[in-house]
Amino acid sequence: MMDLKKIEDGFRLVLEGLGENPSREGLQKTPARVAKMYSELLCNIDCEEEEKDILATQFVEKYDEMILLKDIPVTSICEHHFLPFTGVAHLAYVPGNRIVGLSKLARAVDFYARRPQVQERLTTQIAKLINDSLEPQGVGVVLECIHTCMTIRGVKKTGSVMFTSKLIGSFKSNATTRAEFFSMIGKH
Repeated sequence: MMDLKKIEDGFRLVLEGLGENPSREGLQKTPARVAKMYSELLCNIDCEEEEKDILATQFVEKYDEMILLKDIPVTSICEHHFLPFTGVAHLAYVPGNRIVGLSKLARAVDFYARRPQVQERLTTQIAKLINDSLEPQGVGVVLECIHTCMTIRGVKKTGSVMFTSKLIGSFKSNATTRAEFFSMIGKH
């Protein structure tokens, strides 16, 4: 359970550690704002929705071609520096005999992104959920994100984009399916 009071108290300590006065006018409400921000960005630490429910609404459909939802906005918090990373997710699957509404795929991205994360795990979690829930012929997931822990600190390499992919089933074993997926998302 997220404890907003502890986050506030902790951020007061951060301000003091920075040599700031948490009681000065401009900073008085900052610890509460930071706590609220984390409760919004990391809502799935406390999320009532369960993993098994995300893709639970399914439809029997005889469709044997690729279904792709691309350019899904994604925002998460890097668990190493607690700075955001943002970008887009591309999700595709070739159904077995069930499909799911497109909004549910976008919801899967948000479900896993709303917790401290690394992009590699996030990519794998999304692909695994689609594969386990729908039992498709194959799944392909690509995330392309900019990590502020790399662009505004450390090496400061602005414009750097990290790509991760997870391919399962026909997306991994069939070169034609894989090529079609990467072509459709504009990555050759």
